[in-house]
Amino acid sequence: MALRRGRRLAVDVGDARIGVASCDPDGVLATPVETVPGRDVPAAHRRLRQLVEEYEPLEVVVGLPRSLSGREGPAAAKVRAFAGELAKGIKPVPVRLVDERMTTVTAAQGLRASGRSAKKGRSVIDQAAAVIILQNALETERVSGNPPGECVEVVI
Repeated sequence: MALRRGRRLAVDVGDARIGVASCDPDGVLATPVETVPGRDVPAAHRRLRQLVEEYEPLEVVVGLPRSLSGREGPAAAKVRAFAGELAKGIKPVPVRLVDERMTTVTAAQGLRASGRSAKKGRSVIDQAAAVIILQNALETERVSGNPPGECVEVVI
């Protein structure tokens, strides 16, 4: 299947930190961009808007945390609210929510396997999780031929 051409950004939203990753215009390889401090939400949104202006993505993919059973809890509600605000701030660039189950665990395992301790890896684990979110989204689109996840509707 053909993948839509264009760079994408992925965001792994956490309470303390927000990992950001991007991919090349062909959607082949996701790479880490930076970790944005997450406690000051307005400042985080400002930084994410700057990154969208800089990278000019086709879309922004936000990881939606679900339980292993697929249910959504309080963390998912927070991410949905965050994604809604982000979508308003970067309009007309679409924001898509994609399942992010196990991405942080997978990222932590990958960092450990590469010899990084948990303490040293803390600064990049959110970026690594964003890379996994984006790689999964790209693969989903490649296999299905459809954009991944669900589009966030901008409510004004």
